Amino acid sequence: MVVRAAEACQPAVTQGKFKSHHKSITQGIFYSDLPPSSSKRYPEHCRRETVTDLSSRNPDWWRQAVVYQVYPRSFADADGDGFGDIRGVTERLTHLAGLGVDALWLSPFYPSELADGGYDVADYRDVDPRLGSLADFDAMAAEAHRLGLKVIVDLVPNHTSHLHPWFQEALAAGPGSPARARYVFHDGRGAHGELPPTDWQSVFGGSAWRRVPDGQWYLHLFTPEQPDLNWDHEEVREDFRTTLRFWSDRGVDGFRVDVAHALAKDLAEPLRDLGAPDLSGEATLDRFPPGTHPFYDRDEVHAIYRDWRRILDSYTPPRMAVAEAWVPGARRALYARPDELGQAFNFEYLQAGWDADELREVITGSLTTARTAGASATWVLSNHDVVRHASRLMLPPGTDDNAWLLSGGHAPGIDPVAGLRRARAATLLMLALPGSSYVYQGEELGLPEVADLPFEVLQDPVWEQTGHVRKGRDGCRVPLPWTRTGPSYGFGAGAAWLPQPESFAGYAVEAQDGAEGSTLELYRAALKLRRKLLAGESLTWAGDAPAGVLDFVRADGWRCVTNVSGAAVPLPAGEVLLSSGPSAAGSIDPDTTVWLG
Repeated sequence: MVVRAAEACQPAVTQGKFKSHHKSITQGIFYSDLPPSSSKRYPEHCRRETVTDLSSRNPDWWRQAVVYQVYPRSFADADGDGFGDIRGVTERLTHLAGLGVDALWLSPFYPSELADGGYDVADYRDVDPRLGSLADFDAMAAEAHRLGLKVIVDLVPNHTSHLHPWFQEALAAGPGSPARARYVFHDGRGAHGELPPTDWQSVFGGSAWRRVPDGQWYLHLFTPEQPDLNWDHEEVREDFRTTLRFWSDRGVDGFRVDVAHALAKDLAEPLRDLGAPDLSGEATLDRFPPGTHPFYDRDEVHAIYRDWRRILDSYTPPRMAVAEAWVPGARRALYARPDELGQAFNFEYLQAGWDADELREVITGSLTTARTAGASATWVLSNHDVVRHASRLMLPPGTDDNAWLLSGGHAPGIDPVAGLRRARAATLLMLALPGSSYVYQGEELGLPEVADLPFEVLQDPVWEQTGHVRKGRDGCRVPLPWTRTGPSYGFGAGAAWLPQPESFAGYAVEAQDGAEGSTLELYRAALKLRRKLLAGESLTWAGDAPAGVLDFVRADGWRCVTNVSGAAVPLPAGEVLLSSGPSAAGSIDPDTTVWLG
C-alpha cells in the first residue's frame, strides 16, 4: 500500500471501530487520530521520502478529490519582494501534504501586467519572472508529485492580456488585417463610429468595448487590458491545443478553465444588443433561449471542449479538467460531460444561505445534475472571487456583500467566534458530501474576510473600473499568515503586497499547529478521516431529521448531521467520529456538524 509522505510521519488511523471520547467531542476534534504537538510537525525525512503518484492507478482520482486552491501571489514569498512566488509554494508543499489534500490548483502564474490579478495573460507557456521560472515550476511539480499531490493549473482561454504579442500585432496591423481576426474587433455605431458596436457590458462595469486610435472597437468582457479572443479563428484553437500539450507534457494533472462559458460568441452581422445596457452578460442569460445568448453559454462552445477532451485523453493517465461556468445547473452539466471537461464548479452551493431547506435542495439538485451528466459533483465554500465563508455565512439573508465591504465589515458587524464556528460546521458538511471539494488557501486556518482594507491599498480592477462603487475582491486575497510574528507573519521577509491585520497572528499556522481544537487541526483530522471513510458517490437523507437539521448517510454507513437551527438537537445514536465544535452531552449545538459511524 502506498502512503503519503506526510501520513507516514503521523500515527496511523486507529483500525476497526473508532472510539468516542468526551474530550474529543467537547473540543470538536477526534484527537486520537492526531499527532502530538511539536514545534516542527513534519520532520525533514518526510520531505525526502519517495511517494508513488497514484494517478496512474486511479485515473478517476478527481471524482472525489479534495483540491487546495493556491493563489500564488498571496501564498508564500520566498524572495522577499512582497509577492508570493513559485519557490514559496514549493517550500510550503509539506503544509498541503500534511493537511491531507489530494491536489493543488495553482491560480494564474503566467507573465501578466496584473490588471486582473494574473488573469490577463501575456504568455500562456511561461512563468511571470516575478514569480519565478519554468525551472521553478518544474521543481514545484516534481516536489508535489513526490509528496503524492496532483497539480492543476489555471487556463484562461477567453481573453489574453493587451500586452500579448498577438494583440500588439493586431493594434499595429489595422482594420481588416489577419492579426485583428484573432480578436473581436468591430466598427462602431453612429455617424462616425463613435458609439460602441453593442450595449454589451463588462463584468467589472461599463461598456465591454474599447475604441482604438484608428477608430475600431475591441471586445473585453472583463477589463480593457483583457481583449477577448475570437474562437471562430482556427489559429486561436490550435494555439490552445499547443498550450494544453505544453503543460500536460510537463506533468500537469489537470486544468481549471476560467470563464469556460464565454468562448463562443455570435459575431454574425448585425451584432445583437442585450436590451439591458445596465446589466452584465450573466444577468441577461434568462432573456434568451438556452444556448443562444450573444456571448455566454452558447451551444457552439461545447465543440471546443470535445476537441480538448481528445487531447486530454491522449495522456496516460488522462488529464482532468473543471469548468468555471456561471450558468444554471442543467446547462452547467453539459460542460461536465465525460466527452468534454468532465467536471464543473457548483456555484449554487457556494451561493446558498445557511438554511437547511435551501442547502438540502441545492445538494440534492447538484447530485442529480452531476449524475445525469456522468460527472461527479463539486463543492466549494470560498475562492479568490468571493467573501470568505467564515464571514459570508454570518451575513443576514439579503445582505449586499459590496455594501458590507464598503462599510469595512461594520454594517452589520460580525462576531468572528460565531463566524468561525459556522464556517467549521459548513466545512465538515461539505467534506462529507459525495464528489470533489475545492478548498481555498487560508480557510483551513479559519481566516475571515479582511473587509476593512483601506481604499488606497486596493488592487482589484473592480474598484477603479466601477468608479469606486464596488470594493472588489482584495479582502479574500490578503497574504497568508504562517508565523505569529514578523513583518508579514511569515509570508515573506518584508511587508506583503496587501496589508495583513494584526488579528492574523492568532490565525497563523504556527499558532494552530498541534493546538487542540484549532481549525487547522480540524481540517487535518477531517481530511484524514474522510479518506478512510470515502466510498460511493451517493447519499441518503434521513426521513426523520428535526427542522433545521441536515442528516444524511453515505453508502458505507458514514453519517453526517449538521444543525443549522438556532437550538440544540438530540445527538443521534452512533459513535462520534468527529465534531466541528463543542456541544452539551447528548446533543448537537447550533452551527455544529457531527460525523457518526
